[in-house]
Amino acid sequence: MSDQPKKPFLYIVVCAAGIAGDVGKLITEAQEQNWGVGVVATPPALGFIDAQAVEAQTGYPIRSAWRSPGDPRPLPPADAIAVAPATFNTINKWAAGISDTLALGILCEAYGFGIPTVVLPCLNAAQAAHPAYRQSLEGLRAMGVLIGDHEPHQPKPDGGADRFRWAQALELLEPRVR
Repeated sequence: MSDQPKKPFLYIVVCAAGIAGDVGKLITEAQEQNWGVGVVATPPALGFIDAQAVEAQTGYPIRSAWRSPGDPRPLPPADAIAVAPATFNTINKWAAGISDTLALGILCEAYGFGIPTVVLPCLNAAQAAHPAYRQSLEGLRAMGVLIGDHEPHQPKPDGGADRFRWAQALELLEPRVR
């Protein structure tokens, strides 16, 4: 039996935003803070990340589809979840309780399980102006989801990558998990 305390396990839910390829920054930061890390990607996000690099960095396969009944769980249970980067689509579907992907299913269940969850939105100003987005953020806050302070960017190729604060996910989760 080990005297070592169990490492908390963080799920990073990655959405299909231009900056998703930088998710390794959050993985590194989390691992430096003694988190175990697993990545759950929306199906479109798989085209935005280097799956081999992420799997090598975490030591776990990226999850993006449901497993078959009887298959072993490839990730330990989550102690916390960070949705980063979170797209307009995922934020709105999650707040509405739509569970049409594994990532959304995990997020919808997290509320019922009481898993501390943080979301770092990554969307442009035109999307952020839509009334559904504001309503969705209000709904997520009412569910206890912690929301990062990302400022929507102007539609452009880099997607505001220079201002995205990956480490904010861990800063927001710290008081809820430790």
